[in-house]
Amino acid sequence: MTSKKPAGPKIKSGKKQAKSSQAAPAPVKQVRAKPGRQADSPENAPAIPKARTPEVPAVSPALDPADRERLLAGTHHDPHTVLGAHPVPGGVAFRVFRPYAEAVTVVFDDVRAELSDDGEGFFSGLLPLTEVPAYRLLVSYDGTEHETEDPYRFLPTLGELDLHLLGEGRHEELWQALGSRVLTQQGVTGTRFAVWAPNALGVRVAGGFDFWDATGFPMRSLGSTGVWELFVPGVGEGELYKYEITRPDGSRTLRADPMARRTEVPPATSSIVDVSRHEWGDADWMAHRADRPVHEAPFSVYEVHLPSWRPGLTHRQLAEQLPAYVGDLGFTHVELMPVAEHPFGGSWGYQVTGFYAPTARLGTPDDFKYLVDKLHQAGIGVLMDWVPAHFPRDEWALAEFDGRPLYEHGDPLRAAHPDWGTLEFDFGRREVRNFLVANAVYWCEEFHIDGLRVDAVASMLYLDYSREAGQWTPNEFGGRENLDAVAFLQEMNATVYRRCPGVVTIAEESTAWDGVTRPTHHKGPSGFGGLGFGLKWNMGWMHDSLSYMSHEPVHRKYHHHEMTFSMVYAYSENYVLPISHDEVVHGKRSLVSKMPGDWWQQRANLRAYLAFMWAHPGKQLLFMGQEFAQGAEWSEAHGPDWWLLDPAYGAESEHRGVRELVRDLNTAYRATPALWERDTDPAGFEWIVGDAAEDNVFAFLRRDAEGGPLLCVANLSPLARHDYRLGVPDDVPAWHETLNTDLARYGGGDVAGQGTVKPEPQPWHGRPASIRLTLPPLATVWLRPA
Repeated sequence: MTSKKPAGPKIKSGKKQAKSSQAAPAPVKQVRAKPGRQADSPENAPAIPKARTPEVPAVSPALDPADRERLLAGTHHDPHTVLGAHPVPGGVAFRVFRPYAEAVTVVFDDVRAELSDDGEGFFSGLLPLTEVPAYRLLVSYDGTEHETEDPYRFLPTLGELDLHLLGEGRHEELWQALGSRVLTQQGVTGTRFAVWAPNALGVRVAGGFDFWDATGFPMRSLGSTGVWELFVPGVGEGELYKYEITRPDGSRTLRADPMARRTEVPPATSSIVDVSRHEWGDADWMAHRADRPVHEAPFSVYEVHLPSWRPGLTHRQLAEQLPAYVGDLGFTHVELMPVAEHPFGGSWGYQVTGFYAPTARLGTPDDFKYLVDKLHQAGIGVLMDWVPAHFPRDEWALAEFDGRPLYEHGDPLRAAHPDWGTLEFDFGRREVRNFLVANAVYWCEEFHIDGLRVDAVASMLYLDYSREAGQWTPNEFGGRENLDAVAFLQEMNATVYRRCPGVVTIAEESTAWDGVTRPTHHKGPSGFGGLGFGLKWNMGWMHDSLSYMSHEPVHRKYHHHEMTFSMVYAYSENYVLPISHDEVVHGKRSLVSKMPGDWWQQRANLRAYLAFMWAHPGKQLLFMGQEFAQGAEWSEAHGPDWWLLDPAYGAESEHRGVRELVRDLNTAYRATPALWERDTDPAGFEWIVGDAAEDNVFAFLRRDAEGGPLLCVANLSPLARHDYRLGVPDDVPAWHETLNTDLARYGGGDVAGQGTVKPEPQPWHGRPASIRLTLPPLATVWLRPA
């Protein structure tokens, strides 16, 4: 049966035909003019544009039963090939899938064509057109009409280059290709949704726009990439959504978007369509942050857990307080404990579910950008903890995302992290590496982050990490090294340093892995290229020095090596000296509480230790609350004990004194190139005396690039030592004390310092001259050429 050219604006609906390509068309019920026209007047009757009399048998516009069933089941891999408008013999077939709709009308130009109701939310019709018009849909629900665009009339939003890079696992701007993104497509504004789910039988989008019933919004599979995509017109900023994934076994799971750039506030778990409107004001900072290599620059870090630094403050409120506080103390950088979204606050952010979303607890992504911007404008760099080693098992997040191991390793022994109950990433899968490498770039480029402190690197590097014999499988060479993780870290570092000038990557790596901060193209004795980090946490120094300080002074002579051993390997890597949150929680006590003796001695030990630390080769990191000698362990529930600095508190001056010392340490540090310019050069350090175990004294020189010295002397005994002789170079005519941790304003005993001292021509400690100093008890002094 062939269709006939319509005589007027109305087309009678005929009897439904069998859904066969040889059957007569299921015609539209009605074609009528828009309201306001007299459709029954011949001169006003709208002509259907591009009409023709087909010479071939028309096909039925109704869906094939197999396609219909797959759409209902959520397993159709390419709904765009059957839904929407498609040229067919006899005209253009329109097919719409709108569950719960009472009627659907196609609208274009001056024409309205009501489609036939095929049941179960399917509507279809055949119009005698030569090409597909730019149409809209008028959908009736319970007596109300809603005019909208048809998602299935739009071309894919990802181009060939995107698909090629996705397939290769080399899309360095992955957040631009996947996730939700508001854009204009074919002149229409909406949101593009795209998600990687290669094992899924089908993926649909659920959200507020479809009342969380994803049935009518199936996504299309973009070939072998494993990516599913759908452009939804009219959906914009602030819309909640998730992906409904049909797994290989036919079951369904509702998942948050792994690429979501904004999320709901926990415990809610939906993703949110986000549009950034932040206008950056840190152009000067960004232009000059790469002027000096980090390892040759002053670098002292204040580590902050943002939710508890000032509990209750948002990112924007923190932006009014944190830069001023850190700037006053003189730190060059802040390090923010994980800012990415995480479901459990007690994890402190180290079990991430939203790798591309700053936590919603403190505001929107733009609010976080505002905080970073304000820190930069105050001259303070921003580091953030980054957690690419593992992720939690939450069923709405990454675990078996599309029904099978995807982000995690396929081998259960390789996937399960033995310590934290989490899952380890499969670093051998190119798409997973891409997800993580692009994530590192994302934080640096989109949020202007100046450095990434990479958490738990050791757990990534070793196949046998926290595993017993029989619980791990050697690599292809029979070794315990995780070759996939090595390749990932090398790729991540190389990519970040290439794309983001001035950014530094820092490894929290607790073993003696060879070449953590060696360039990736330089092979070491082990045969591996370097991992390519800029800096590495010196966990050995931290453990040894804290162990020494915890002993009563009378016993310290037996542990003298714990303070000197770090110089045996100080130049094997580029180091940070970390006194981090890990050292002041879980029964480890706060920094001042680790010190022996009464309260006065504890504070004196702490002050002497901090000055020794600031003078030791390496960069410095201090966790919040330790700068004013907080006595209690840190708790994320209430944060630092700020009340200790309340003038109404009787011991306030004792805590404020330690904070004054930290400020002066940072001030002197930044003004003294000898303390940072040659941090990674052995020529920048000389022991004066490193074996005075009986005296509990340590003395050494630091030198800048021009050879200018700073002399650091630490007396870690409770006895003042008068006329203590130290060998010094004979080319310095006089030395002047620039820092003394025993000053009364720091809370010390104010044992008289030396002011300016001149060398005597008496050889000592193998040097041609010497000076005699007064060393206060439990104190460190710094001297510079007068």
